[in-house]
Amino acid sequence: MGIFSDDVVLIQPGKSPTEPRVVTVNCPDKPGLGCDLCRIVLEFGLCIVRGVLWVVPHMSSYRVDWESLKNRLLSVCPSCMGSYYLSIVKTRPSNSSQPSLYLLKYCCIDRKGLLHDVTKILSELEFTIQRVKVMTTPDGRVVDLFFITDEITTKGSPYLNNDFLSCFPQVEEWCPHGSLMVVVLLSGQRRELLHTKKRRDDTCKHLFTILGEYSISCELQLAGPEYKSLQGFSSLPPVVAEELFGCELPDKEACSQELSTHATALSNASITVDNLLSPAHTLLQIKCADQKSLIYDILRTSKDLNIQIAYGRFSESVKGYQNLDLFIQQPDGNKIVDPKQQTALCSHLKEEMLHPLRVIVTNRGPDIELLVANPVELSGKGRPRVFYDVTLALKMLGICIFSAEIGRHSTSDRQWEVYRFLLNESPEFPLSSSQARNQIVERALKLCNLDVYVDFQFLNMYAWFRACNYVVLLLE
Repeated sequence: MGIFSDDVVLIQPGKSPTEPRVVTVNCPDKPGLGCDLCRIVLEFGLCIVRGVLWVVPHMSSYRVDWESLKNRLLSVCPSCMGSYYLSIVKTRPSNSSQPSLYLLKYCCIDRKGLLHDVTKILSELEFTIQRVKVMTTPDGRVVDLFFITDEITTKGSPYLNNDFLSCFPQVEEWCPHGSLMVVVLLSGQRRELLHTKKRRDDTCKHLFTILGEYSISCELQLAGPEYKSLQGFSSLPPVVAEELFGCELPDKEACSQELSTHATALSNASITVDNLLSPAHTLLQIKCADQKSLIYDILRTSKDLNIQIAYGRFSESVKGYQNLDLFIQQPDGNKIVDPKQQTALCSHLKEEMLHPLRVIVTNRGPDIELLVANPVELSGKGRPRVFYDVTLALKMLGICIFSAEIGRHSTSDRQWEVYRFLLNESPEFPLSSSQARNQIVERALKLCNLDVYVDFQFLNMYAWFRACNYVVLLLE
């Protein structure tokens, strides 16, 4: 018998509203599953605090849509039924695993924090922002072009559920004589809703309702080939690219991006390799400064290096540091015994823990520009919620954004996602001063990666995970 969808992801409420909820994800393993689960957790504005997927909202006022979180976690879990059932869906029309790209054109009156407010609304509606073009006109209006994908899908999962038969109107055609015994649902099927007029109209209506008198017009449509030119990304000057991407690990302390005491603490990260404790796995013992995306960065790096994590755990943060134990294997099931391979793995992990984001403030002609860059996963996905967090940082500082864009930049060894913000000068926050620029970098780094600003909540938690049984703790 297969696993029913209600049993794959379980969310158990606490005994009181102040107690955390426990979410259990129980499904077969697949390469990079832990990374995919962590990505979804971060996209919902949650911090991973202790264990592997035990998380809390990183802002006290943040509300989590637990049902949507459950559906998103379920969407990345492999089906349990493939090895038990005969597949008869080969004649079923296949949906592309790649979501359709839509263009949201929103025109409004400019004000401080507006871009973040629009981004927050799109996040709450479960859209993923792929590209952005934001332009301010001389008359004080803003034209926002968001290229988005829809993360909300119709019912229909890779698991058996109560709506199973309704998803397959052709079932009688496949089995006209009642010989249907079993059906395997293919994982990764997407039925996003933006193709429906209701979903598009509801999105624009929600923007007008929340932003009120600032709204002027809103259009949402499929982004066809004719809009490809709007997705272009202006190239970075060589000097700026060198400053943003050119720092090597031993020279991080000299980089202008490393300004916070927390970043200094990150440079003290240590990784120990042990091949004696386990007969079948290499043990990685990691000690480093605690941060919001620590587990995601470790699992993202392991996924890209094709390293399999069989078991892992981490305990409560002590004096701002986390201790992690990861039992890992190579794809062939062997330990990592080659000293050169061990050194390369540790160096790569340390680099990603130390410097997952690049943030600088630089001159762009007569203007001031904030640039934020993060590595792109080999799967092509960028880092979750960076645009959300950076626009929030600028809003908290009272800085207006004149224009913004998201694009990709390739270096010799990897691809980067780059966020560019052209900032407005103001008497209250003179951007020409080094102190103001340092403050912008500090705030952006804190909101994107560190659990250290005033609205963060912390709990003492404990958990562990295994390859086929992930346990997640969540808090309302």
